[in-house]
Amino acid sequence: MVIEGGFYKYMVHKWRPFVEKTALLVVDMQEYFRPISSGIVENVKKLIEGFRKLKRPVIFSVHGHKDPKLDGGMLYKWWGELIIEGSFDDRIMGELAPLEGEKIIRKRRYSVFYKTDLEEHLRKEGVEDLVICGVMTNLCCETTARDAFMRDFRVFFIEDATATVNPELHLATLMNLAYGFAVIMKADELLKHFGF
Repeated sequence: MVIEGGFYKYMVHKWRPFVEKTALLVVDMQEYFRPISSGIVENVKKLIEGFRKLKRPVIFSVHGHKDPKLDGGMLYKWWGELIIEGSFDDRIMGELAPLEGEKIIRKRRYSVFYKTDLEEHLRKEGVEDLVICGVMTNLCCETTARDAFMRDFRVFFIEDATATVNPELHLATLMNLAYGFAVIMKADELLKHFGF
């Protein structure tokens, strides 16, 4: 889901990530979200493959609930229906499957940082630059990007490897993040920067 130019006027920084300090966070690329993420799967796959070649951390988040009424909190009250842990919808898409040893973080809220060990894991790996891709642009990806910024990580948000339910919400997130939280890049632009 790419909208040309609408957020560029809000870009505060044109930083580029340092390979040796970068990790890729693949947010919630699960079967449940396949209908809205079909247009970004190839770019997400290219990013995963690039980071693996660079031997940099690839981290996956999976959003699911054992019992939404008990562990869903406000998300359950807001949406009424949530992904059930262990269901088909809960699975990471087969074409993006993590390799053995790659970190998978189970979460129950929008942010991948909320009540998980993500920050601890990133610090242990020496990560300072976090590249974010996945779904949904304006919910889990945006909330995670803001949380990363508040934890003093430099955030790189991939505009054509994130997706949501409509272009307006996608663009709104890109504008807000570009202004106050993240450097917005395209997948090929990032990979070219890394020498691919």
